[in-house]
Amino acid sequence: MTRYEFEQQRYRYAGLSEEDLKQLLAMKGSSYSGLLERHNIHIRNVEHIVKSLQREGVEVRVVKRGEYDEETVRWADAIISAGGDGTMLLVASKVFSKDKPVVGVNTDPERSEGHLCLPVRYTHAFPEALQKLRRGDFRWLWRQRIRLHLEGTGINPTPVNLHEQQLSLEQHNQAHRITTRESQRRVLNDSLSRPHLLPVRSLNEIFIGESLSSRASYYEISVDDGPWEKQKSSGLSICTGTGSKAWSYNINKLVSQAVEDVLRIAASQTDLEIPLNQQLIEKVTEDYNESLVFSPEDRRLFFSIREPIVNRVFSSSRQRGFANKVCVRSRCWDACMVVDGGTSFEFNDGAIATITMSEEDQLRMVLLEN
Repeated sequence: MTRYEFEQQRYRYAGLSEEDLKQLLAMKGSSYSGLLERHNIHIRNVEHIVKSLQREGVEVRVVKRGEYDEETVRWADAIISAGGDGTMLLVASKVFSKDKPVVGVNTDPERSEGHLCLPVRYTHAFPEALQKLRRGDFRWLWRQRIRLHLEGTGINPTPVNLHEQQLSLEQHNQAHRITTRESQRRVLNDSLSRPHLLPVRSLNEIFIGESLSSRASYYEISVDDGPWEKQKSSGLSICTGTGSKAWSYNINKLVSQAVEDVLRIAASQTDLEIPLNQQLIEKVTEDYNESLVFSPEDRRLFFSIREPIVNRVFSSSRQRGFANKVCVRSRCWDACMVVDGGTSFEFNDGAIATITMSEEDQLRMVLLEN
């Protein structure tokens, strides 16, 4: 879905004409003509992909975001995501078989990073990509994914689609509200049953935290079946190797200013002669930040505690690190567990999440060289 389509659907119930939409976007500081131009670029590139496939005798079914479901996944032998990384995450979320290939094509390379897509030159040269696939001139990339088990009290295993919630203009902290006695009774029964394996897999990361970002998140965490540790922070992220280039990277990266300050302190506290020139500072910064990224095929989790509060009550023995298993027990009031920024689960006091990886959850993707 392009931004132009998003704005159209967002206000569709208001019965706005195109001229009304144009004026509304102008009031918000957005360019109607700019959004329409990017939309048309996306449409042309999708048509290019479809025609290229049809010329090769491939049966194609084109579905939009709202039409993409499990039945579509079952029908397809392979799935092509036409969009950016957000579209790719949505596509991957409904693919549970590691035998079903997924290919990402960035349909607007000038405005979208497309880290999860084919190299950008294949956007306009998709027939060349198809020929390489026919010749076997590629390799499979097995991206590891995260699975979630949820148990305890304070849980509701019914997910909220955050993309649909954006379109409805609904506040996120209202999205999980339980309004009937029947649903309250169902959640109570769920709390007494065995752990739920949630019907979603995470390609990038899981985020756990209070819905209101200014409120500290209170929880207990156990890493690799170690002791439980009480923590308060701005939330925690658990990512895959794929996600190590995304939000997790930005949570943990250092800027050159911070590196320079640390090196100056190190120089003043030791007898070491550290040449505090810009070249060294930038090199140290670059090497540190590159160390945060690991292979998408790596079967380890990487957890990050955002802005931990440390005092005599709360601790954070490790602010980040690798793990095979992470368990989190919520002590929050209005928290959620968000999968790849698109699917949210209620995660309040008493809920326990067990976060692991399994070989059967791998996502099969295509790796083509430039």
